[in-house]
Amino acid sequence: MSGQERVRAILESRLVQRAVVLVIVVNAITIGCETSAYLMQRAGGLLHAIDRVALAVFTVELAARLYAYRRAFFKDPWNWFDAIIVAVALIPASGPTSVLRALRILRALRLVSAVPSMRRVVGALLAAVPGMASIIGLLVLMIYIAAVIATKLFGDIVPERFDELPRSLFTLFQIMTGDDWGNVAQEVMEQKPWAWIFFIVYILMSTFVALNLFIAVVVNAMNEESDTPPELEAVKQELAAVNAKLDQLLMRERQEELRPAADR
Repeated sequence: MSGQERVRAILESRLVQRAVVLVIVVNAITIGCETSAYLMQRAGGLLHAIDRVALAVFTVELAARLYAYRRAFFKDPWNWFDAIIVAVALIPASGPTSVLRALRILRALRLVSAVPSMRRVVGALLAAVPGMASIIGLLVLMIYIAAVIATKLFGDIVPERFDELPRSLFTLFQIMTGDDWGNVAQEVMEQKPWAWIFFIVYILMSTFVALNLFIAVVVNAMNEESDTPPELEAVKQELAAVNAKLDQLLMRERQEELRPAADR
């Protein structure tokens, strides 16, 4: 067994994978503890030491993966994700780059790439982006139409909420989230009692319908992701390649059979 294969076997072992997950969790906890002045006064040195050790573990593990997989390392987007997070952590957090110190908590996102189930969830969410984009466009259109109507109908009654289109858009977005929409409706209904019709229709269309569409798209994408695991997808690709080769062979045989007939 070559050195690359040995390193690859070590990296793919459950013990090493669980150890990396444990380091990620511990590092995320220690970074959160650094936000406490009380803990920093009593255990600041220990927290910084744990942070440095975790960063060293991440760097060594990433370098080992680069050595074990070589070119295949760059074909996996999750490897790029881990490399960017580790690279940001290695930038000195002093002087002009001191703001990057707050980004150290991004190391916790390595938990996504380290846990296969989380990777599948993220993959499903990314697969749902095209459908979600259409729903977002529909939702924006609905809010815009409702904002124009609300500005025309209620701008003179409640100017602090509906006097102009930008303010109406913000108010309707607030209503869509369910934040204090009852008081907003009451303010308008004191002058126009029928305004409840507008608010109920808007809430039904924007909140219940649109958000349920979001959920439906995400759930459908997650079902498709769970139905086709990576191993099955690899088998499908191999079968497709075999079928393509068989088609090429059949085409050659047909061409060879037709050539004598053409000569005659």
